[in-house]
Amino acid sequence: MTHKTIQPEGWAPAKGYANGMLTPNGTLYVGGQIGWTADQVFESHDFIGQMRQALQNIVAVVDAAGGKIEDITRLTWYVVDKKEYLSKQREVGQVYREVLGRHFPSMTMVVVAGLVEDEALLEIEATAEIAG
Repeated sequence: MTHKTIQPEGWAPAKGYANGMLTPNGTLYVGGQIGWTADQVFESHDFIGQMRQALQNIVAVVDAAGGKIEDITRLTWYVVDKKEYLSKQREVGQVYREVLGRHFPSMTMVVVAGLVEDEALLEIEATAEIAG
C-alpha cells in the first residue's frame, strides 16, 4: 500500500514537501498552497489576487490526481491579516465562486503571525476524496 505523490505537470518541483499525496483509498491531501504560480513566482501582491491563485493551485493538484472540484471535502485557510480578509468579504466570495463554484466544503480559518514565504498573504490546504 503506497501513497502517490501528486505534482501538476509543468510545475516547478516542490522542495522538501509534496504538493499532493494520494492514498490508495482515494484520499488526497493537498499541501498548503500559496498565491504563487506554477513557476513559484508571485504575480499578485494583494490578498484577493493571491487567494485566487492559491485556490487555482488547489484545483490544479486535485485535477492532477484525477479529481474534480466537487471532490474537495475540507479547506484550511491560514491568513496573516484578519482585518484585510474581513474587509474584503464581498471580493472573497466572488473570487471563491469564480474558482470553486458553489461547492462549499468544511472550512477552517486560522490567523497566523506569518508564513514561510515572506510575500505570501495566505496559505490554503485541502483534502479531497477521489473515487477510484
